[in-house]
Amino acid sequence: MPSPASAPPAPSNLRRVVTASLIGTTIEWYDFFLYGSAAALVFDKLFFPESDPLVGTLLAFLTYAVGFVARPVGALVFGHYGDRLGRKKLLVISLLMMGGATFAIGLLPTHAQLGSAAAVLLTVLRLVQGFALGGEWGGAVLLVSEHGDARRRGFWASWPQTGAPAGQLLATAVLAVLTAVLSEEAFVSWGWRVPFLLSGVLVLVGLWIRLSVDESPVFRAALAKAEARRAAGNAGNAGNAGNSKAAAAEAETMPLLAVLRHHWRDVLIAMGARMAENISYYVITAFVLVYGTKHLDLDRQTVLNAVLIASAVHFAAIPVWGALSDRWGRKPVYLLGAAGIGLWAFPFFWLIDTESFGAVLLAVTVGLVLHGAMYAPQAAFFSELFATRVRYSGASIGAQFSSVAAGAPAPLIATALLADFGGSTPVALYVIAAALLTLLAVGVAKETRMRDLERIGEPGEPEKAEGSGRVPSPGGR
Repeated sequence: MPSPASAPPAPSNLRRVVTASLIGTTIEWYDFFLYGSAAALVFDKLFFPESDPLVGTLLAFLTYAVGFVARPVGALVFGHYGDRLGRKKLLVISLLMMGGATFAIGLLPTHAQLGSAAAVLLTVLRLVQGFALGGEWGGAVLLVSEHGDARRRGFWASWPQTGAPAGQLLATAVLAVLTAVLSEEAFVSWGWRVPFLLSGVLVLVGLWIRLSVDESPVFRAALAKAEARRAAGNAGNAGNAGNSKAAAAEAETMPLLAVLRHHWRDVLIAMGARMAENISYYVITAFVLVYGTKHLDLDRQTVLNAVLIASAVHFAAIPVWGALSDRWGRKPVYLLGAAGIGLWAFPFFWLIDTESFGAVLLAVTVGLVLHGAMYAPQAAFFSELFATRVRYSGASIGAQFSSVAAGAPAPLIATALLADFGGSTPVALYVIAAALLTLLAVGVAKETRMRDLERIGEPGEPEKAEGSGRVPSPGGR
């Protein structure tokens, strides 16, 4: 008999949770990606006008990378309180922080009005964006994973992941419309502010929806167990059993310590799994704007339209990959995506070098579909690695700490390689190296499909002390 927390939820309730997570993550990623697109297109002119175009772009991407540096800090803070107070409360806070910072960027004076202080303020707001996003991802995917059942967890948990392409799609669409209807002068003068100010309206919609969902039933059950443990730990001041319970209570008070003590291997696996996924995504969606417009002199609208259409295909592909991970397992789908993105690295740039819209569209679309094979099972995969009372911390730390080495410098490194070598070969090799790291990390991981999230060993329980931390999957996986 399944436990109440692991029993299949009412379809209407699960759909409401999925919708709330999807809309919330879409808004957060819209805000985050909008900055990346603006950094590639106009921020060099607005905030770093004294530099030559390529150096100005590098400086703009440097402020872009700062947001990634803040993401691990957000993961630590939001993970800690999300494991203690619940997923829902922290998700509301992250949405408000992200939306407020993005709206403020739309009101920000430029270098012409404020001098170098404008770039400083831009960097501070980018830090706030990164901090908020560091806490958003873990909470959103866990809220869905912990509401759903194991049989279709990969499919349902992949829907918050579609928030990334949906946010990219929305940000690129708004920029594409503005660049199409406004002159270059008007867009640089005031048009770039419109998408940032639009975030204020989107946040109100997301907040209304996010407040309507219930807290995770798995978390509520784990919280009740934790309260019982703390009571038992306080009562038992002597004996091995009492000491063990007291240690468990202490670990639950500091989820970060419990993660590092009992789940360090899982954190490393999650970090390695993110390398190819993170690096390839920002090369395909952010660096491609620089490569196409500044290296090949392609029309900006051509590249934006290619990313726009490809993002729509990416959105549709992610739930398909998520469903396949329920059928085939998380590892096979993830490994397929990592191998595919490595093999696609050189053809990606060869197609773009043709300067044909159809070829550029094919390059970006295939790249994002292969990326989806990694990104779709990631939510369920990371959720299934960690015990409930440290899951927010573990999943967030594993996902966001890797972003400092992967997504943060990816456009910066790619742009620097382009400037130094004058071609795409080093960038392709960079993506291939990331793919090899991910293949290694996921290859040594155990299959997690069908794990009962409620039964994964809590810190201090016997299976954790033995180092497994998991319930064996059906069939001995």
